[in-house]
Amino acid sequence: MSKRFVALGDSFTEGVGDDDPGRPNGVRGWADRVAEVLGAADPEFTYANLAVRGRLLPQVLAEQFERALAMKPDLVSLYAGGNDLMRPKVDIDALMRRYRAAVARLVNAGAKVILFTGVDGADDPVFRKMRGRVAIYNEHVRAIAAEHSCVLVDMWGMRQLCDRRMWSPDRLHLNSLGHTEVAISVLDGLGVSHALTRTVLGVAPLVDRRVRRSEDLRWAREHVVPWVLRRLRGESSGDVIKPRWPELLPPL
Repeated sequence: MSKRFVALGDSFTEGVGDDDPGRPNGVRGWADRVAEVLGAADPEFTYANLAVRGRLLPQVLAEQFERALAMKPDLVSLYAGGNDLMRPKVDIDALMRRYRAAVARLVNAGAKVILFTGVDGADDPVFRKMRGRVAIYNEHVRAIAAEHSCVLVDMWGMRQLCDRRMWSPDRLHLNSLGHTEVAISVLDGLGVSHALTRTVLGVAPLVDRRVRRSEDLRWAREHVVPWVLRRLRGESSGDVIKPRWPELLPPL
């Protein structure tokens, strides 16, 4: 059983979309859920979450990686690169060479590593355009996971995550239902027993085309436009955000 779990990455691992005002940064997320299960089974278990929203993969490695290694973790999760794929120009092969080298260092340091593929955005009119990039990224991740015997959480294959009801209003971050699905898959991949249960949503209700168009316009106004403006100003949603659990501590 793992004693020291360190989570690295961006908004996905920080827990954005899974609102919880009583927690640091006002969010919970899949990593907290996993840490809570692991901590309940071992009073000596500790957890750190260094992930910060908006971070690109090079930033994750520059800001979080050495700090994580210094904690001598025996379990590390790494998800980064999704924000890079949203940039107009990205060299995925070069990006993933850095990713592979980081995973190799974690494994050589004695950590079990958890990796993730990206979600299939086929049903979303915006993220469908990134589908090819995400598929290439995923193939790199699968190869790296196989090479280093990592735990692989294949979110591309989690078809329940294609349901918009698993996502927060910004359509970019999972909500509490989606984060719970990921936590279950992580724990199952680790072979850890737990009491978390998957949500069965049933068939999604039909939405009138005019209503959907209105929802899409509101989403663009409330979420897309601010994102574009931040990009133009060279800002990130994580510029004033600090890691939620910067040191190894028992989970809540």
